[in-house]
Amino acid sequence: MRTKLSQFSFELPENLIAKYPAKNRDESRLMVVRRDTGAIEHHVFKDIINFFDESDVMIFNNTKVFPARLYGRKEKTGAKIEVFLLRELNKESRLWDVLVDPARKIRVGNKLYFSDEHDNDILVAEVVDNTTSRGRTIRFLYDGSEDEFQKELNQLGNTPLPKSIGRPVEDIDKERFQTIFAKEIGAVAAPTAGLHYSRELMKRLEIKGIEFAELTLHIGLGTFRNIDVEDLSKHKMDAEYFRIPARCTEIVNKAKDNKNRVCAVGTTAMRAIETAVSAEYLLKPAEGWTNKFIYPPYEFSIANCMVSNFHLPKSSLLIMVCAFGGYELIMEAYNQAIKEDYRFFSYGDAMLIL
Repeated sequence: MRTKLSQFSFELPENLIAKYPAKNRDESRLMVVRRDTGAIEHHVFKDIINFFDESDVMIFNNTKVFPARLYGRKEKTGAKIEVFLLRELNKESRLWDVLVDPARKIRVGNKLYFSDEHDNDILVAEVVDNTTSRGRTIRFLYDGSEDEFQKELNQLGNTPLPKSIGRPVEDIDKERFQTIFAKEIGAVAAPTAGLHYSRELMKRLEIKGIEFAELTLHIGLGTFRNIDVEDLSKHKMDAEYFRIPARCTEIVNKAKDNKNRVCAVGTTAMRAIETAVSAEYLLKPAEGWTNKFIYPPYEFSIANCMVSNFHLPKSSLLIMVCAFGGYELIMEAYNQAIKEDYRFFSYGDAMLIL
């Protein structure tokens, strides 16, 4: 039987979409879902340490969010335009894939101006290609060094908070829409399961002997793009860059060999490791682009537990969590989450699936 998108629909009260992060990272709520018994328990996130022992492994996505949302104006008309940087195509040419809003007003050859708070034009870009109904390729016309260019982008850009959160970006988002282990710049959204880890919790996990393995998957809009086909076998994910270093594979494979817990922290970490499975069902070093879409039924090869936030209906993230935890059990857990007023989406609460 084909897996259908409509199976992952549910009524989510709007007030359960978290507008702000918890006061302290590790004090959001944690629902623990046990696949072996079907039991569902309620905890605080920092209690996660109680479910792991020495030599168990947590796999983190160390991607770093960059300020991808720019506000500018169109030449001649001065019409306001929002440009969302998706990915850099060519560093030397300063070519970028972007989304623009409103898209209908932008044509090839148009120049876009981006100004600071004093209305000084800092960056100019030219539209060089119309790729999709919303997407464009633009070239920044900038003569300075790469470091200077990145500095200007950072100054002009805004934290790319998802619009579903329903409020403007605030100062708090610069720090909190970023994990504490973020290192590799390139994501347009945070790996949200990792947002719950505080420095104090990481230290406690380390003292207990839990191992940390890091990989990189630069989250693009593909992770959040609406699925518009009912038959999930026909959905195509946008490709996202990932890298799994040898050190990560050594830590993970040792834990697998010793029958320890291997926990994927977030759906992006899970996608990355499932893209790099060897013939022996071990993790292998890899680098490239993945468009892997995981939906039920699916046999997972690497992790035997995972941490995830509570996701929106019909999202590729919810669909993957159901593939890992079991459709009926996860949908029941979501029902309980709604009854118990758990917070959903990027700044929401977490689930540990054992």
